[in-house]
Amino acid sequence: MNIFSKKPDPKEALRQSKRDMAHATRGIEKEINSLQLEEKKLVLEIKRSAKTGNEAMQATTSVAVGMKGASKAMAAMNKQMDPAKQAKVMMEFQKQSAQMDMTSEMMSDAIDDALDDDEAEEETDELTSQVLDEIGVDIASQLSAAPKNKIAGKKAEGVGSSGVDELEKRLAALRNP
Repeated sequence: MNIFSKKPDPKEALRQSKRDMAHATRGIEKEINSLQLEEKKLVLEIKRSAKTGNEAMQATTSVAVGMKGASKAMAAMNKQMDPAKQAKVMMEFQKQSAQMDMTSEMMSDAIDDALDDDEAEEETDELTSQVLDEIGVDIASQLSAAPKNKIAGKKAEGVGSSGVDELEKRLAALRNP
């Protein structure tokens, strides 16, 4: 056994197990078909032997041959389909699947927590409002005092310098309370 080999993926182990089962099933079906064919031959042989008088001897021989074939088929099936090995593979698959589900759930929760900033936004808005209230800035009153109509291009040039002066005075007043 190589200690540096990578553990098989549970899905790959399950897939390999299914392949082995399908292969074993095909082998068993072939064996069953050959046994049925042999049984038909033996039945015909028994019928012929019955006519000749060696019925008991032929029946015993045919049963022995049939049992030999059946025991071969059973041995082949047990060899290919080790129940303990299959149970171990299934347990490992279930363990890996549960681990993957937990990891996926943890990752989903972490992503949801990282992307869910509603509380942080609310706290930021509250803090901004609090700071603006402390320095005496009332944004709503200043916005209501702002002109609401568009000023034509020619009129804006004449009013522009007085409007700028007024804004500079307001800014200075805010800086020096």
